[in-house]
Amino acid sequence: MSKFPEVAFVYSRCGTPDIAADPMPPNACDAYLILKPQSAWPDPHESKEALIGRMEAEAKLIPGTLLGFSQPIQMRFNELIAGVRDDLAVKVFGEEFGPMVEGARKIAGILRSLEGAADVKVEEAVGLPFLEIKIDRREIARRGLSMADVQDVIGTAVGGKDAGLVFEGDRRFAIVVRLADDVRGDVEALKNLPVPLPPAQAAPARSGTGVPTAPGAMGMSVPLRQLATFTFTEGPNQVSRENGRRRVVVTANVRGRDIGSLVAEAQERIAAEVRLPAGYEVRWGGQFENLTAARQRLMVVVPAAFALIFILLLGALGSARDASIVFSAVPMALTGGVAALWVRDMPFSVSAAVGFIALSGVAVLNGLVLLNHIRTLVAGGMAIPEAVRDGALTRLRPVVMTALVAALGFVPMALATGTGAEVQRPLATVVIGGLVSATLLTLLVLPALYVRFGRAATGVRVTEVRQPALCEAVR
Repeated sequence: MSKFPEVAFVYSRCGTPDIAADPMPPNACDAYLILKPQSAWPDPHESKEALIGRMEAEAKLIPGTLLGFSQPIQMRFNELIAGVRDDLAVKVFGEEFGPMVEGARKIAGILRSLEGAADVKVEEAVGLPFLEIKIDRREIARRGLSMADVQDVIGTAVGGKDAGLVFEGDRRFAIVVRLADDVRGDVEALKNLPVPLPPAQAAPARSGTGVPTAPGAMGMSVPLRQLATFTFTEGPNQVSRENGRRRVVVTANVRGRDIGSLVAEAQERIAAEVRLPAGYEVRWGGQFENLTAARQRLMVVVPAAFALIFILLLGALGSARDASIVFSAVPMALTGGVAALWVRDMPFSVSAAVGFIALSGVAVLNGLVLLNHIRTLVAGGMAIPEAVRDGALTRLRPVVMTALVAALGFVPMALATGTGAEVQRPLATVVIGGLVSATLLTLLVLPALYVRFGRAATGVRVTEVRQPALCEAVR
């Protein structure tokens, strides 16, 4: 990575998480690539996504590695949300690793074939070599041994066993008995490990003085190879659990596509192509969990915001018909926001939804300014067509200035490329595009709607009441 001219410096950290409470195996490394300012790149107009693509192609040349590109804060949030470091996590839950790993590999194959899925990898749950020592129960029974006798010998030789303590002042150190490291790694040496026989299996002998010697003192033993078989197998590399259930995770990052459409397509294909045994299930996590939670909140917040806007309009205008005419500026503004996202090739996101809510307020404000002036002219006796025409011309400058102030204020956010730009750009794009469409349509469509539907709401009817005495007094 240091060979790339866009990189200022690189440092990595292996087996050490950001927070000591987080588990991190020694085979996992976080490599931090600190980039130079984009103006100092050989090609300042190159996008960060293109740079990541070149870096990924170079890093894949290292055999035996699984890569994932992320941001430090983004990775931290992914870990907090779903316990994974990538944007998307597909969790396979079950009891046995065999069906879980097989299903996870099929899911990974489907994700690799989808557009927008990058850095797809399966959690390394199996593949760790194990030396399995199977004790022959018949053989140990014939020699008068128990399973505990043989297992204690193996455990002491390989794992070690406390034999006492050594005190130095107020410090103490445990004495552990076990084989040397080079012997523990030698299978042949382990096969020749002596297992002491019980006293009943050895004939008594006499020492030089004629006193019978205990059989255990004679060192009667049998090599471990006669009591057990040694085989190399593959076992679990790690056992991950969530809510008490075993899981295997397939992770992926999302680039050049919104996570919602990617998950929808992946769910459809996985449901049709992957069959898991009974009791096994697939759950989706990562940023998709955050998106689902935000979508559920927005399903409540957005209608509530629109309802509150309409209630405020109803209170200000005193007429449901006029409030509906002003509220028509909201869909006009939303149309421009959607078009702006489409032109800039941006997906709908939570920040874009927040932009739509802010946009609705500004659009309604302009419509309210225009309609109030038209109502004032009509109340003064002017005919509705003339009042609409004069009101639109008179309020053209205030409406345009209100929209320009808000739109120009969001231009730096719409063009941002630094930290937080992925949140700022959708919000600013929605507001700018919506204000353009809302301003044009407010000056053209809203007056037409008032001409068509405003008569019944604001028509003035004069009733003549003849009172002779009052008329005489007035004269």
